[in-house]
Amino acid sequence: MARIERYVEPALLLTLRDGSAHGYDLGEALEDLVGERVDLGNLYRMLRKLEEDGVVSSIWRDDLPGRAKRDYQLTEHGAALLDTWISALDGALDRITDLKERYDTPSPPTPTSQETPPS
Repeated sequence: MARIERYVEPALLLTLRDGSAHGYDLGEALEDLVGERVDLGNLYRMLRKLEEDGVVSSIWRDDLPGRAKRDYQLTEHGAALLDTWISALDGALDRITDLKERYDTPSPPTPTSQETPPS
């Protein structure tokens, strides 16, 4: 199956734009958005890197049921990065649409070596 790489990052930023969440809930939300299960280990590594880059911030929450959980929020820098991602995805969507339209349009038959080209 063909895959579009790095689609998880903008989906994660979009999910956090809608409100803060902890990692497990983000994994479930991302599965709905990207159409496949997201590896939680990779997700937590991505969240740590995004936090180092100032794209997300986090706080430990011990007021929720169960163990303490790290709650992630989108920062202003993260919101700006999401805007950049959406612009890039818009451009990619245009190129994908062009490619798909070209694929769907039958191409004219090519002359074979036995045919004489018109003069």
